[in-house]
Amino acid sequence: MKNHIGVVQMCTSDQLTDNLKYAHSQIQLAADKGIDLLAFPETFLYIGPDNQKKHRIAEALDGALVETFQGYAERYNMSILMGSIYEKIADDPTRLYNTSIFINRQGDIDAVYRKIHLFDAPSLGYMESDGIKAGDELLVFDHEVGRIGLSICYDLRFPELYRHLTTQGAEIIFVPAAFFLYTGKHHWLPLLVARAIENQVYIVAPNQWGQHYDGRISYGSSVIIDPWGNIVCCASERPEIVSTTIDLNYLKEVRQNMPTLTHRKSYL
Repeated sequence: MKNHIGVVQMCTSDQLTDNLKYAHSQIQLAADKGIDLLAFPETFLYIGPDNQKKHRIAEALDGALVETFQGYAERYNMSILMGSIYEKIADDPTRLYNTSIFINRQGDIDAVYRKIHLFDAPSLGYMESDGIKAGDELLVFDHEVGRIGLSICYDLRFPELYRHLTTQGAEIIFVPAAFFLYTGKHHWLPLLVARAIENQVYIVAPNQWGQHYDGRISYGSSVIIDPWGNIVCCASERPEIVSTTIDLNYLKEVRQNMPTLTHRKSYL
């Protein structure tokens, strides 16, 4: 089976309305391109320094923002990965989840993943755990394009997470991100390629790009990588959509010709 998958590279601001308008425009563009599944980056509806504002725009999963994208998915006949949004926590009003939401083309929520590894980097002046609560559940699910695993940004540095997703049958793993320029220029693409090669999966990684606020800059290079580790498409230095066709027959061929997954020593 072949499906057309796209990733949105964008420079999210602290203006929710502007970000929503841009996201809608990209969905319309993707529909014109015949894209079956469109993935947005991490925190694609708000990036800013104001923690109080994060709480004001945060919603539960049945809120208006998620409902809006459910409507877009149904209207444009397209599956949508809301790379991540800030999700309210009913029993902890002081903190939020960083949550990916996968919506199928019928407008139904197929999967919800809450970021497990939180990016605490004192040297960069960023402590995600100050206001975000870590999730604790890995997620793999079946979809028309294949068996999908979800992760978010800093999760990328923990290969055991991706190996677990693969042992649960993942064929395509999404990595929506807001990877910092400083770390991204050294580690973003090498880590993504490594995750694809060692697990023989498609890696789909929409990233933020450009300057957001107070010198915070995201690296970009939103990318889709095949199970052999080839970079199939990669965004340039600007907001844009890049896309490619996912071919699960090719994935099966790679796994048959180089059956490393069957050679694993699980006791290690």
